[in-house]
Amino acid sequence: MMSMITRQTLSLIQWVKYKYFMRLGDRPLGFIINFLLGVAWAFVLIGAITSFFSFYSENIYFAIIYACIGALPGMVAVLVLEYIITSKEKYAELQKQTKLLEELVSLLNK
Repeated sequence: MMSMITRQTLSLIQWVKYKYFMRLGDRPLGFIINFLLGVAWAFVLIGAITSFFSFYSENIYFAIIYACIGALPGMVAVLVLEYIITSKEKYAELQKQTKLLEELVSLLNK
């Protein structure tokens, strides 16, 4: 009973990992892009926090504005990487649809 629960839990964890964190099925490229996406989010966090605490002693409003400005380079990197992921997912989906349409055409031509 315990091994069955462990297997189910492990398969659920793997499913969540590949569904939400490793969206690209291409192993080497997917790993690199997801790693860079994590780095970009780290830059967002570091840029916002360091900018905020640098200007916090002067004025809270300026600190919030500079925190937003400090997070911008990381956010641009996140947007670019998300665009790459989305375009690769779109390309994979178009390949699947093309294959299905070719099968339908071949069935209709018989």
